Amino acid sequence: MGTGFPGGVREMLPVRQKGVTGTDTRALRIAMNGVTGRMGHHQHLVRSILALREQGGIDVGDGTRLWPQPVLVGRSEHKLRALAGRYGLDAWTTDLDTVLGDPAIDIYFDAQATREREAALHKAIDAGKHVYCEKPTALDHGGALVLHRRAVAAGVKHGVVQDKLFLPGIRKLKRLLDGGFFGRVLSVRGEFGYWVFEGDWQPAQRPSWNYRDPDAGITADMFPHWEYVLRELFGPIRSVQAHLATHIPRRWDEHGVPYEAAADDAVYAIMELEGGIVAQLNSSWAVRVHRGELLEFQVDGTEGSAVAGLRNCRAQHRSATPRPVWNPDVPVTEDFRAQWQEVPDNGESGEGGNAFKAQWELFLRHVALDEPWHFGLDAGARGVRLGLLARDSARDGRRRSLGIAGGAP
Repeated sequence: MGTGFPGGVREMLPVRQKGVTGTDTRALRIAMNGVTGRMGHHQHLVRSILALREQGGIDVGDGTRLWPQPVLVGRSEHKLRALAGRYGLDAWTTDLDTVLGDPAIDIYFDAQATREREAALHKAIDAGKHVYCEKPTALDHGGALVLHRRAVAAGVKHGVVQDKLFLPGIRKLKRLLDGGFFGRVLSVRGEFGYWVFEGDWQPAQRPSWNYRDPDAGITADMFPHWEYVLRELFGPIRSVQAHLATHIPRRWDEHGVPYEAAADDAVYAIMELEGGIVAQLNSSWAVRVHRGELLEFQVDGTEGSAVAGLRNCRAQHRSATPRPVWNPDVPVTEDFRAQWQEVPDNGESGEGGNAFKAQWELFLRHVALDEPWHFGLDAGARGVRLGLLARDSARDGRRRSLGIAGGAP
């Protein structure tokens, strides 16, 4: 156990104490594994847990605030010590088994590389900890299902990161859907991606294991996202047909050593949703961006259309739709983008507007107050299944069915 974790977490804040604001605080102790990585560090530790602490915890409305207390977990004592020192934290450890065995720990969070996640989640569930994790939850659908069933049997609360649902742009799109703006939805077109440098003349923005591990790649990474976005906004997926590609076969790792990529860096898919909606999604780490945001969805319906990104959403109603005329012999005089109306922010951005932080707050309230929650390990299993079926489809060139209702977990 790292020296930054003296005596175990029992020496941390008691369950209830007076906080700096004079209100009662209820501590929730969170073992955070994988926080030395990019996502775990920036989005989960700094922009979520530390941000919640900076705002004084979570006000639950009865004079009590939930106070998250992170215990940093990882394999590198050097990195953990430096990270803890940077943010003024005194609890960290390289001993996962010991921290899971400590009854003072309430929640286990996992943002490790996917290959390490499944076994660690099993240990946490066996130790009776509530679990919250990044996706994919496992390398295969069977493993993801077992995690969900064991969590249910153990009676622990469980959650999977589904941050895209909490983005301001997606929330604005959801408001349009709930208000009937589109009429009957016909299609969804999604574009996601950017150019990830090969690593030779400029450092890559993503870790090399994303490309070296054949079980990683953009399909495994992004299809769990597309599953919950499509399901929650438009309905369950009935079928998928996909084409996977490794456009950049040779890359350079963090030490400047060349290697051959073993995972896909682009995937192009067509999905049919319940009700006949067609979704077409392109995801690529080998595309240069020529759109408003790194992620955009265009939704077309009988009564209107909208384009939603991470933060913004623009709409065009049926009554305001112009009459384009196809004539390739004359210059285009219309500014098509100017013909769309910006959807106003009616509170979707919230304070700070961080999607990860918003979902963390809901999960902590779920653990402490038993408030409703439906982003569990069953949702994680559906995401894993969709990614695997997309790979199967690409392998044999056939459409894969997920069942009438999008398949059980």
